[in-house]
Amino acid sequence: MAEIKSTLELAMERTKKIAISKEEREEIRRKEILQKINGLFNRYMEDHLSLNEILKEIERMDQKTRPMAKEILLSQWIDALSLNDKEDRLFRGIEALKGKEIDEVREKLHHLLSQCRNEKEKIKEEEKAKSEEALRREGIYGSAVEPNIEGSQHLEKELGNLDHLYEVKLKEIKEHLRTL
Repeated sequence: MAEIKSTLELAMERTKKIAISKEEREEIRRKEILQKINGLFNRYMEDHLSLNEILKEIERMDQKTRPMAKEILLSQWIDALSLNDKEDRLFRGIEALKGKEIDEVREKLHHLLSQCRNEKEKIKEEEKAKSEEALRREGIYGSAVEPNIEGSQHLEKELGNLDHLYEVKLKEIKEHLRTL
């Protein structure tokens, strides 16, 4: 009696003869590691996973995978550094993977962030003063008058220019971190 084969069985028979090259296996492995590291990175950034848990996950990986995983995660943490205030969490991770403290770089970044915030506040205050003066010339003034500068195109342009300037400086700090 003839045996009826399923589509899956036919497909398996056809693919038995097809072999995956070493390069293809390495690429598949790299993608799997990248996917796992992306998950760890996101869970860490969302505060769903501690640094110790990440380090334990990396230690559970095989000897060959561990350095690649550390390199990818370190690169993601450095790339994630920005001009906002979530940097302490990233620096703790970077220090843990590098195995040394990087207080000098941390201080440079904190100084840069402080400068950026101060300059942004100064620009906003100047824009507010200009708006108040314009309203005063139109006869609108008093303690209850609060100009809305948030939608100002001039303000957005100035803040954009400032962000660009500080992004260039931030990029220098990131490159320094990579070489440590």
